[in-house]
Amino acid sequence: MGREHVLVTGVSRGIGRAIATRMSDDGYTVIGISRRPITGFRGIHRAVDLAAPEAREGLAAIAAEFAPLRLIANAGVVEAAPLDGVTSDQFAHAMRVNVESVIWAMQALAPAMRAARFGRIVTLGSRAALGKAERAVYSASKAGVAGLTRSMALELAPHGITVNCVAPGPIDTEMFAENQPEGSPARTALVSRVPLGRMGRPEEVAAAVALLASDEAAYVTGQTLYVCGGYSVGGAG
Repeated sequence: MGREHVLVTGVSRGIGRAIATRMSDDGYTVIGISRRPITGFRGIHRAVDLAAPEAREGLAAIAAEFAPLRLIANAGVVEAAPLDGVTSDQFAHAMRVNVESVIWAMQALAPAMRAARFGRIVTLGSRAALGKAERAVYSASKAGVAGLTRSMALELAPHGITVNCVAPGPIDTEMFAENQPEGSPARTALVSRVPLGRMGRPEEVAAAVALLASDEAAYVTGQTLYVCGGYSVGGAG
């Protein structure tokens, strides 16, 4: 067990589902977490609400049962509001899911990784951490993920554990399409600012995650890899 097991959070759809599929294709046994049971999942599924007070205990139980040595902390929520519209509830929810649950997942899995002197942790950040209008809370939470990644990379490196972040830009997920459908002015304007001239696909994010979660990425730690079509370099807002 352990080394060939990977825990992936937020697997119900979009990027998380693509990551789970890619890791399964690569031969890992995937332990997937989402808030509710899902159908057709290739692997072991556990329903854990990472926004709930009992999330920490749920993650600890999974660690005790499977002792996975690879973690993909993908689960996240988007809170969109201009500055004057930000509420305490939005802030607390985003920080609980986007940052706090990542800490609890690392905390749960780290003992087995330290004992094995091996571990791969990949967090999911966002290009929005560099700044995006009307995303104050979301951007702050994802900047927190990037900082957490660097700090944990330093703390866990002596134990043979790498910690890296994949930060997607505009990705054509179900959630994105619901908010900005094909042909909408907002989507057209966004794509026009992406140097590669298109939206990314969830599978392209999954490929970057798979690399950093692999045995071969043994000398890469504390890094943030933007999967954004160049948007982090040439885009704005």
